[in-house]
Amino acid sequence: MIYFDNAATSWPKPPEVKEAMVRFMDEVGANPGRSGHRLSIEAARILYEAREALSKLFNVKDPSRIVFTLNATESINLALKGLLRTGDHVLTSSMEHNSVMRPLRELEKRGVTLHIVPCSPQGELDPEEVKREIRSQTKMIVLNHASNVTGTLLPVPEIGKIARDHGILFFVDAAQTAGAYPIDMESDGIDLLAFTGHKSLYGPQGTGGLAIGEKVKIQDLTPLKQGGTGSRSEFEEQPDFLPDRYESGTPNAVGIAGLLAGVSFVMKKGVAFVRQYETQLIGKLTEGLQEVPGILLYGPQNPAEKMATLSFNLKNLAPSEVASRLEDESGILCRPGLHCAPSVHKTIGTFPEGTVRFSLGCFNTLEEIHKVLETIDRIARRKN
Repeated sequence: MIYFDNAATSWPKPPEVKEAMVRFMDEVGANPGRSGHRLSIEAARILYEAREALSKLFNVKDPSRIVFTLNATESINLALKGLLRTGDHVLTSSMEHNSVMRPLRELEKRGVTLHIVPCSPQGELDPEEVKREIRSQTKMIVLNHASNVTGTLLPVPEIGKIARDHGILFFVDAAQTAGAYPIDMESDGIDLLAFTGHKSLYGPQGTGGLAIGEKVKIQDLTPLKQGGTGSRSEFEEQPDFLPDRYESGTPNAVGIAGLLAGVSFVMKKGVAFVRQYETQLIGKLTEGLQEVPGILLYGPQNPAEKMATLSFNLKNLAPSEVASRLEDESGILCRPGLHCAPSVHKTIGTFPEGTVRFSLGCFNTLEEIHKVLETIDRIARRKN
């Protein structure tokens, strides 16, 4: 089996991720912050160590500004619905996932004005186009760091500078880049960063978070939910300090133990090393696919301009048929369709049929690339 669906969730996970979760269940298992006994304290320590590791990874000075959520989607909803109000204007791109688009469309119904800046057919965003759309009411620019369909990297540092120059909040969806591409919230000008644990951070599903920069005033960021936090239990009002203001209810402590192990794995290997290795893989894959008869490739062809993700179609074959043949003939697992990103497919000209998506991770190999290329070539030549 060859797993080329890492943009959906990474697999396999490093062995230490499972080991950390089993250890938590076998030796800890308690509710962090809900008691003073040693197991509760140990659970709380694991959560704090995970915050510390993530704050180092993203260059966040205060670990308490790492708020845990179930995934990037929950983080995006927290930031957008917690900060945007009637009359606010927000800018985004045409390369966004529905995790951004759907909350923004909901906020439109509540009086928020949304402007979608069009990208090129390769998914590229011109920072000058963003700058031209800024108004006096513009409160936020929200962008994904890289497309989940084409892998296209958006110009985050350039947009971050524009946002700072205009006093606008800059919110980045790093679901596709956290752990696989260097992120420095300070130098990149990022005020809010949504990340998921189960992709290139190699943690389990059901983990993620929102990194909140110091420019964001927490009194302006309304929580999505209220409830028990284990702190200030004598009051019936929600705590007003980080991270408790946004972490009501028992956390996914066993998942966060796995996330800590995943982040530690990434930091030990080095994000720069992961980036270099995955760039090599996607470069070889792209180069080989360009030789396949009847293939249509989407997005940038230069591996330096994208993550280890690409989309393609074969002439006269539906994406679902190609994906089915890949699995049946060679055990190659990938994802066909619209990838929860209809705006992206409209931008690159593949709506409503979609594409076949290959997305690689640091456990893929050059040998797998060669086998995939042989299979694709065989399928294409048989059809054509």
